[in-house]
Amino acid sequence: MALSFCGNDLNNSYSVEKGVLNNGCFVDALNLVPHVFLLFITFPILFIGWGSQSSKVQIHHNTWLHFPGHNLRWILTFTLLFVHVCEIAEGIVSNTWMQSNHLHLFLPAFMGFIAATTSVVYYHNIETANFPKLLLALFIYWVLAFITKIIKLWKFAEEGLGVEHLRFCITAVLVVLYGLLMAVEVNVIRVRKYVFFANPQRVKPPEDLQDLGVRFLQPFVNLLSKATYWWMNPLIIGAHKRPIELKKIGKLPIAMRALTNYLRLKDAYEEQRNTEDLDKAPSIWRSMYRAFGRPILLSSTFRYMADLLGFAGPLCISGIVEHLDNKTEVVTMNKTEDLPFGVYFMSSTQLLQNTYVLAVLLFLALILQRTFLQASYYVTIETGINLRGALLAMIYNKILHLSTSNMSMGEMTLGQINNLVAIETNQLMWFLFLCPNLWAMPVQIIMGVILLYYLLGFSALIGALVIVLLAPIQYLIATKLADTQKSSLDYSTDRLKKTTEILKGIKLLKLYAWENIFCDSVLETRSKELTCLRTFAFYTSMSIFMNAAIPIAAVLATFVTHAYISQSRLSPAEAFASLALFHILVTPLFLLSTVVRFAVKALISVQKLGEFLQSEEIGDDSWRNGDMPVSLESCKKHPGAVCTHIHTYTCIDSSNELILCNFLFLQVNNGYFTWGSNLSTLSDINIRIPTGQLTMIVGQVGCGKSSLLLAMLGEMQTLSGKVYWSNKNRYSVAYAAQKSWLLNATVEDNITFGSPFSKQRYKAVIDACSLQPDIDLLPFGDQTEIGERGINLSGGQRQRICVARALYQNTNIVFLDDPFSALDIHLSDHLMQEGILKFLQDDKRTVVLVTHKLQYLIHADWIIAMKDGSVLREGTLKDIQTHDVELYEHWKTLMNRQDQELEKDTEIESQTTLERKTLRRAFYSREAKNQIDDEDEEEEEEEDEDDNMSTTTSRRSKIPWRVCWRYLSSGGFFLVFLLVTSKLAKHSVMVAIDYWLADWTSSFCFVFVPQDQSYLLVFIILCGAGIVLCLITSLTVEFLGLSAATNLHHNLLNKIIHAPLRFFDVTPLGQILNRFSADTNIIDQHIPPTLESLTRSTLLCLSAIGIIAFVTPVFLIALFPLAVAFYFIQKYFRVASKDLQDLDDSTQLPLLCHFSETAEGLTTIRAFRHEARFKQRMLELTDTNNTAYLFLSAANRWLEVRTDYLGAVIVLTAAVAAIWMPFSRLQSGLVGLGLTYALTVTNYLNWVVRNLADLEVQMAAVKKVNSFLSTESENYEGSIDVSQVPEDWPQHGEIKIQDLCVRYDPMLKPVLKHVNAFINPGQKVGICGRTGSGKSSLSLAFFNMVDVFEGKIIIDGIDICKLPLQTLRSRLSIILQDPVLFSGSIRFNLDPERTCTDDRLWEALEIAQLKNMVKALPGGLDAVITEGGENFSVGQRQLFCLARAFVRKSSILIMDEATASIDMATENILQKVVMTAFADRTVVTIAHLVASILEAEQVLVFSSGILVEFDSAANLLAQEDSLFSILVRTHK
Repeated sequence: MALSFCGNDLNNSYSVEKGVLNNGCFVDALNLVPHVFLLFITFPILFIGWGSQSSKVQIHHNTWLHFPGHNLRWILTFTLLFVHVCEIAEGIVSNTWMQSNHLHLFLPAFMGFIAATTSVVYYHNIETANFPKLLLALFIYWVLAFITKIIKLWKFAEEGLGVEHLRFCITAVLVVLYGLLMAVEVNVIRVRKYVFFANPQRVKPPEDLQDLGVRFLQPFVNLLSKATYWWMNPLIIGAHKRPIELKKIGKLPIAMRALTNYLRLKDAYEEQRNTEDLDKAPSIWRSMYRAFGRPILLSSTFRYMADLLGFAGPLCISGIVEHLDNKTEVVTMNKTEDLPFGVYFMSSTQLLQNTYVLAVLLFLALILQRTFLQASYYVTIETGINLRGALLAMIYNKILHLSTSNMSMGEMTLGQINNLVAIETNQLMWFLFLCPNLWAMPVQIIMGVILLYYLLGFSALIGALVIVLLAPIQYLIATKLADTQKSSLDYSTDRLKKTTEILKGIKLLKLYAWENIFCDSVLETRSKELTCLRTFAFYTSMSIFMNAAIPIAAVLATFVTHAYISQSRLSPAEAFASLALFHILVTPLFLLSTVVRFAVKALISVQKLGEFLQSEEIGDDSWRNGDMPVSLESCKKHPGAVCTHIHTYTCIDSSNELILCNFLFLQVNNGYFTWGSNLSTLSDINIRIPTGQLTMIVGQVGCGKSSLLLAMLGEMQTLSGKVYWSNKNRYSVAYAAQKSWLLNATVEDNITFGSPFSKQRYKAVIDACSLQPDIDLLPFGDQTEIGERGINLSGGQRQRICVARALYQNTNIVFLDDPFSALDIHLSDHLMQEGILKFLQDDKRTVVLVTHKLQYLIHADWIIAMKDGSVLREGTLKDIQTHDVELYEHWKTLMNRQDQELEKDTEIESQTTLERKTLRRAFYSREAKNQIDDEDEEEEEEEDEDDNMSTTTSRRSKIPWRVCWRYLSSGGFFLVFLLVTSKLAKHSVMVAIDYWLADWTSSFCFVFVPQDQSYLLVFIILCGAGIVLCLITSLTVEFLGLSAATNLHHNLLNKIIHAPLRFFDVTPLGQILNRFSADTNIIDQHIPPTLESLTRSTLLCLSAIGIIAFVTPVFLIALFPLAVAFYFIQKYFRVASKDLQDLDDSTQLPLLCHFSETAEGLTTIRAFRHEARFKQRMLELTDTNNTAYLFLSAANRWLEVRTDYLGAVIVLTAAVAAIWMPFSRLQSGLVGLGLTYALTVTNYLNWVVRNLADLEVQMAAVKKVNSFLSTESENYEGSIDVSQVPEDWPQHGEIKIQDLCVRYDPMLKPVLKHVNAFINPGQKVGICGRTGSGKSSLSLAFFNMVDVFEGKIIIDGIDICKLPLQTLRSRLSIILQDPVLFSGSIRFNLDPERTCTDDRLWEALEIAQLKNMVKALPGGLDAVITEGGENFSVGQRQLFCLARAFVRKSSILIMDEATASIDMATENILQKVVMTAFADRTVVTIAHLVASILEAEQVLVFSSGILVEFDSAANLLAQEDSLFSILVRTHK
């Protein structure tokens, strides 16, 4: 057929006799004019203007802004494009009815399509360049197009054409669209006044875009970029070259920042308070709805549109298969004279009978459906993230106002706060993500059932009934899963707590040979956890099974019923459309159970949040805001005083003496304070704190000294009385708490604490606190991170940093709560002289000091002595000397003792030097270990010399197959084999079911005939087999995961607990704990479902592609480019996703830590008045985390949109290939099969990539755990059998050391060299020497904790190196420097082996001076000790440790400076006790204070690992030149 614009089947095609506009072809040609005009105008501007501009300068996004009606314009243009496609299709199909080709039927429509596309590209470029004048061209185009279409419509109406003709409808719609676009253009002119107006309006781009730090552009880009996440391309593709860092993802737009959303939520929350009933708590639900309701409604709208478009798939398949079945030749029109305008006008039903049109419609419906679905997901996720940010800010704000008694009385624990932050806010965020499903799903289900009924009649209801009846079981399983997960979480928390305690006290456990007892206790908890996990695995596999089996069961029920009851033959079209519908129906029903479960969780979370937000707040501390003058009230303190108001408030008392109240900084009158119960902790407190002077508060352990400070700070609840502050203070108190509190920040940040940095002041403070030597040891000096996540510092170092913080702050008043408790005498003295007396007093600052060191009382200007929660005495030392002789004498005896100590203080190795040594040892060893690790990692990587860009890229995009194999093999080979075979068998059977259905429906025997039951029978057998295989695969994968998790944790715990002590010196505690917490959790619960989902979606996609290729081999040609596209999409996405996942994880940790550290240091933050600074920091951390999370979810949308579009292209190619191929009767069923499978690919393609990316991230946990499994264990066996060791060994306590050489590691130098010594039974021996001389190493050598590579130690005739470690360590006793207590009862702490009688335990407690205190506790020996012994003071903890050593009646006791943290009086008693209770035992004392070994019968003096002197103390002192006497003299 020849081509001609108006066709040549009529002689009068080009005739205009009846008038120009009455020629249809001319009207169509007229419609071409606007399109050609637009292309003619815009192309030069686009190519020349923007081509040259973009080559010169990159248009930055800060020039972007949207003209009025931006979104409406994009929506109208897309609708216009769709209508043009329909117009083209109608024209082409109409043309097939004509005798010759009529180009005018579709060419103008085609040009219209190109012009509409150009218009939107042109508009986008004008908008980004902010140059509205050029929009005039578009305005003219819309006007011309509108006029030409109106003419066409008018002519159609004249000819008597109406809505029954498709072309008339299309033209009418186009008139409306062009009219609307014209209106949009007029509106832009009206608002921006760029033409026809004298002064055009100047518009700035949004504030966010002027800040180049904002990189999250979703709110600012155009609609197409929004829908396809095109703006993410540079980030995702760039990730392949270099990792995404925090800098790259920039800041959040203002509308998404936590502060903006917090204010929205807070306003909505507070609004409800203004109602009549003030006691009623505001509803969080209502607040959430008011603040975030609109975006949820928008998301729901998108969701409805997506769901409705989803049904186009099955209907189009049905149409295509049906029309292929009834394919007949198209009859061309012979007579064209009678037709209006001489061309054929078709109805819409005729168009929809064309299979190619249906294929294109199916493609467009899929594209639209997926775009709407992803838009719905994105909007809910963004809203969810905004909500979480707002809730976090709300919780933080509340934490800053929490009453301290709530925290200390355990009503609000740190754990609960952490749960609110980490769990409850996330539950609500997830609920919001799934929220639109709640109302979208019922609609989807009802629509699905109606369509099924329309296709299959009554039998469809049977299938739907199967699905609906099985859905509650799904819900039941889901709730069971949630319960099981909760109980397994409780067990895992318990297990973690125990593991943490083990790791913190590992040295003690090894020295006492208790590691197996504690290890068993962890394993016992783990076995309970595993029971839960087993149930969890079972329910998960049931859930997966139901998910896979329900569609099979529904299809089986439907088709069997149909075969028995229906009279009509089931066509392939109906069969496969209903199959596709069943697939659509199952998803919402499966998801419904999840959504309902999340809704229930959200209700609980909101309840917890509500309770928290209503909990008690700290009292009004108006004094800190300076609006309560102290004067008038405090005058009442002086009887008969008359107050006059002078500039400085003064009181004139009866003797007319002027007393300056300004002399007092603060004063407490008749104070009764409590920690929450109505019993007062402090009673009848009347004290004064003089301005600019040093006030000391003294008293015994537990008499309320710290509470008094907190009461003055307003942290305690006041029952009666008042605290008055002078009006002159700066409303900030520099406070150093007794329990040191550090930020997760650098040393410098911890000390300056937000104050401006002054080098001189900073140096003075560091010197006063003797921190310089410690800082020099740190790898990055004072820029080293310390705190929870940083370097583990010792107690003394932490304490000194806290004191330094208080000294550095420029406040008028300083509170120091027992700053000397963790310091040795030298440091205490230095701090007292340089820090307190010199630095603080020079600044004329008011200092309040709580202390046990009575020798400093002489420096005090004012003393407050406390006893049992009330003030015993107040005044200067002189006052007390005169008025309370008894108290003064008591102090004097203690002070004398301390002074003697000082005189004898021949300090050999102070606690501080020991701490520094530990720190140094930890670093150097850690560095050595890191080097070894780095080398190992390098070996693991490719043996590739040039580590350039391309190799790192390939390394990053590689899948860790080796780790996957390790994981699977730890699950057991049988299960792996079963998994592989059952998975393959299941998918083969699934394909067989559908193929059989195709064969059955294509044959003629679907009307049930009794003699032909073979089809039905095979179908039932196949479905049954499919269901059974679903069960097997789901169980196998879960139990394989469980088996792997069990083995990995068991091996990990054994390896760690039996590792040498050295391993714990070089590995940070946090790193080990992470293996037991986060990594174990991933292995336990996350890997199995990911693995299952990955294998399922991959096999589904492969079987679908296989089926399509089998039905239409032509498809394979198109498959190649699609596969290449898919490969690159997944490759880029996996790398970017991993980076963003890491960023999300790494930004979440600081946020959670900030919450917990704020809750821990609440009193300090409030004392310093730094709430605003901490709140700002929290908002920054929240925003950073939210940015990472938003980018991660946008990257997921980027992937899904692309894989969905690929899926749509697969459907289109499959459909076109099927239509295009020549057909026989049998194949229409196969076409249905191919298309149904093609539809499933769309759903599963993105899951393949998502699961692959997830698995890659999760496998890192397995890799980390594996790296610890290569740790070497200590040799527990020994060469002597336990039976050969006497029961009561060591009987006498005789120790022979022969030529002993010791080192910490074969890589390091020896720390003891050729030591020889002999200790008689029952001797009291002291060991001393300078720092690093090897004293502590010797104490470890007695327990075989270090590498004895030469020589031996013989105790009572047995070489200890030959003994099994368990035997050796269980027969000796040691008291360590740091007190370690475990959570549990007092009985458990003294005797975890449960071998001693109560009498023996009471005896030990009596010896340790604890009997009375323990008796007073509820439960006595069974009284609870909290984690780390926090409910006892440090001194009491040390006494418990002494009692523990007494319980084990060993003839050898080693004391490693056991009296560091107890007050003088207690230590005095202790020294006597050791001498009496251990009179007949060998006691070896490692001396840090030489005073403690001057009485010793033997002294061993070490220098650089060599034993230089060995004699009694008296003999060594007699020798002038002996090292011992030199040490004694130099350390005086």
